[in-house]
Amino acid sequence: MKRVYSLEDVCIGCHLCEVACITEHSISKEPVKAFMREAERPISRCTVEESDGGAVSFSTTCRHCDEPACLQACISGAISKDENGRVTIDTEKCVGCWSCVMACPFGSVQRNTEKKRANKCDLCPDRERPACVDACPNRALVFEKGEK
Repeated sequence: MKRVYSLEDVCIGCHLCEVACITEHSISKEPVKAFMREAERPISRCTVEESDGGAVSFSTTCRHCDEPACLQACISGAISKDENGRVTIDTEKCVGCWSCVMACPFGSVQRNTEKKRANKCDLCPDRERPACVDACPNRALVFEKGEK
């Protein structure tokens, strides 16, 4: 069981987790190119939430739930959970109905309105640790690798 969770008491709301996520899921894997030059800029799979005035902030990301509501709500079978507990969306199967967005109690599934597909954290499968966790300067994001 792998998941990322946020420590809101140490998050400074810098949004570097979002930048790292966009960069990691870009074609070039370079921040400037990902933001300015790529035809299809990826959207971040985590979102920094802030209270009015910024007194409290934290990064919202998929919790890869034991019993994912998004998976149950998916009408096309695009959402699956693997043997390690990682919950993913197959964007080729997604029909953009947003049922998963509405079903997620944590607000962790985003709408990609340009592609009409849902989007969520995939725990950066090509990395040992998710890019957002490595980019966090205050260690407000924790990567937990527990046993199921």
